[in-house]
Amino acid sequence: MAITGIGVDVVDLARFERALSRTPALRARLFAVSERDRSLRSLAGRFAAKEAFIKALGESTGIRWHDMEVVQDGRGAPTIRVSGAAASLVAEKGIVAIHLSMTHDAGVAVASVVCESA
Repeated sequence: MAITGIGVDVVDLARFERALSRTPALRARLFAVSERDRSLRSLAGRFAAKEAFIKALGESTGIRWHDMEVVQDGRGAPTIRVSGAAASLVAEKGIVAIHLSMTHDAGVAVASVVCESA
């Protein structure tokens, strides 16, 4: 396996909360149905994960927010399930594994993504 991309993103929790409060439709625009009912910290982590994933891909051509969904793998670890344009880019780049780590502390949510190809 070879690393094909690495991405990191940080989200300020207070700023994220203000954005969701000012624009209630933002929750539905950014998150899949399965993600929407989570806590603010969890949503901020998921947003950071999606941003970090786009950075790891190196582009976002045609990708919609719902093309990336943060889910748990069979062991309970977070990962990103892709569909639509995101799945097409993953296939085009030969990515066979997406590794995700998320955390929140001191008023921020942080996510790191590593993409690997065969």
